[in-house]
Amino acid sequence: MPDTTALKSTEAPANAVEAPEVTDAGPAPGKPRSLWSDAWHDLRRNPLFVVSMVLILLLAVMSIFPGLFTSASPRDANLAEHYLQHPNWGHFFAPDWFGYDAQGRSIYARVIYGTRASITVGVVVTLAVTVAGLVIGMIAGYFGGWVDTILSRITDVFFGVPFIVGAMVILTSFEQRSVMVVILSMAFLGWTSIARVARGSVITIKQADYVVAAKALGASTTRILTRHILPNAIAPVIVVATIALGGYIAAEATLSFLGIGLAEPTVSWGIDVSSAKDQVRNAPYVLIIPSVMVSVTVLSFLMFGDAVRNALDPKMR
Repeated sequence: MPDTTALKSTEAPANAVEAPEVTDAGPAPGKPRSLWSDAWHDLRRNPLFVVSMVLILLLAVMSIFPGLFTSASPRDANLAEHYLQHPNWGHFFAPDWFGYDAQGRSIYARVIYGTRASITVGVVVTLAVTVAGLVIGMIAGYFGGWVDTILSRITDVFFGVPFIVGAMVILTSFEQRSVMVVILSMAFLGWTSIARVARGSVITIKQADYVVAAKALGASTTRILTRHILPNAIAPVIVVATIALGGYIAAEATLSFLGIGLAEPTVSWGIDVSSAKDQVRNAPYVLIIPSVMVSVTVLSFLMFGDAVRNALDPKMR
């Protein structure tokens, strides 16, 4: 007869809970995220990105709908009553909140309406130089040879021209310097950095296996550039463009301050800073307030670009 005592000792009780089976497989892997979804996942949790995005959205609304923030006109001047009138900090969002300048114009209204010129110049110049630099850099990096040599030397020539000095030379040849003239002058000189970044990215990506396979399958050059190379080379270009946007806003303010950029009747922070430099002793607020707006705007875009760079660059994680 078999030993039933040994069998009973090895049987588990009826109410015993089975221990989970331990395997080396680990948790089930989730769906892999792409570069852009992974970057967005990181950006949403980055306080730097959230703060800069809130400021940028506020500036964008101010530039598109300035009437939501003030009913005063930035060009209405009352020299007899409002000459260098001091700010009235108790009247929030009122025309006299920031005081009046030497022409009797509301500084608050001019700050609000001046957002449009700065944001327009910065955004449009960034878009223009991004498109131009991306096209030139992709052509130079993909074809190589004499095409790369010619385009690289042209890029070096433009890169060797100091940006502010070159813009001054171009703008002085125009009698009327409108917003479009300033945009074209800055875009004519500002595409070189993005072209270099795009060229380096394309040179690396065109050696990838999926590009070689596309060539072997007979894909056209246009299809390879637009469907295979561009989506994978655009990330560093976006990083450079977002950081450069704040620099273009500062450059516009600098040129307007020097009297070579935007001119009256355009409302611009740089124009206001230039006209206020003579009243810095007896009315410093006339100079400080538009200067602070330029600094806040440039800082917002620099923080935004820095956050995007950290999210798109795997080495920064």
